[in-house]
Amino acid sequence: CGMTGARSVPALVAWKLGLSSTTAHTIATVARRVEEFPRCAQGMREGRLSLDQVGVIAARAGEGSDEHYAQLARVATVNQLRTAISLEPRPEPASRPQPQPSIIKTADEDFTCWRIRLPHLDAAKFDAALQSHRDALIAEWKHDRAEGGSESAPPLPGTLEAFMRLVEAGWDAEAARRPHGQHTTVVVHVDAETRAAALHLGPLLSDAERRYLSCDATGELWFERNGQLVGAGRTTRLISRRLRRALEHRDRTCAVPGCGATRGLHAHHIRHWEDGGPTELANLVLVCPYHHRLHHCGGITITGPADALVVTDTAGRPLRAGSLARPPTQPPPAVPPCPGPIGERADWWWYDPFQPQPPPS
Repeated sequence: CGMTGARSVPALVAWKLGLSSTTAHTIATVARRVEEFPRCAQGMREGRLSLDQVGVIAARAGEGSDEHYAQLARVATVNQLRTAISLEPRPEPASRPQPQPSIIKTADEDFTCWRIRLPHLDAAKFDAALQSHRDALIAEWKHDRAEGGSESAPPLPGTLEAFMRLVEAGWDAEAARRPHGQHTTVVVHVDAETRAAALHLGPLLSDAERRYLSCDATGELWFERNGQLVGAGRTTRLISRRLRRALEHRDRTCAVPGCGATRGLHAHHIRHWEDGGPTELANLVLVCPYHHRLHHCGGITITGPADALVVTDTAGRPLRAGSLARPPTQPPPAVPPCPGPIGERADWWWYDPFQPQPPPS
């Protein structure tokens, strides 16, 4: 959203007005269609309709239904408005898209459930890997039983144990390949004379891209002159696992005010290591991928030590996490008291849903 660094209009509204994300999304929805529903908007200004009522109308109601729902909303609750809008005739839905591979996670107090949807070829590979690990577990189980296992020995391993073995094997392989668990490995070729940098087998990099990629990475630097390799820099791990844990414990969320992201955070050098910035806790801060890229592209500026961080926009104005809401300066509108929804049970058998007008021929 412009110079603010917010991801979306609802995120900006939630930040600046100190609202929940749900309320901010409702306000943004109403603002997006306020010109289509002038009577409903006027009813909200006069206090006759609530934000939630108009939000439901703006979210799903058809075009040209302003008068219909402005009258209905005076006596209907929010849930009744949802039902009324759902009774509108809808165009025939488009053909359903082909199902896509997906992984869905749900959790309760005791267990976590994963639902995995794979194409048949990938599923066959997954089944083969599970079967391989299950066979290995069964072989180990039989070997232990042959050596005189007791009655308290573990039961015959099944698919669940095979799946966990598969996860652990992949984890161990990744840890061996990248022992420090870094964000990424960046291989950069740098011309010793022009200082132009490019990814290995990839495009040229701007200064911002090079700094963004190398903030939380293992770097391999190759020096060339006239297209000939003249040397290679040593691979250097910038942020150790122990330092990253301390950083996560201190910051918890993205450091940009108004952003509450907690997953996939990048460790950013406040003073970049290329400029001599030390890799220590006072010079590091966690930022989400969106704001990390925005910073390196010049959208926001992050300065100061980590315990007195200052984030500014492109105009140099500091971004603050506090709400900018202010008490009203105008008196409330002079309108009669609003009775609100009548609270009676809606008999939908006698309700005439809104009928959109056919397009002109």
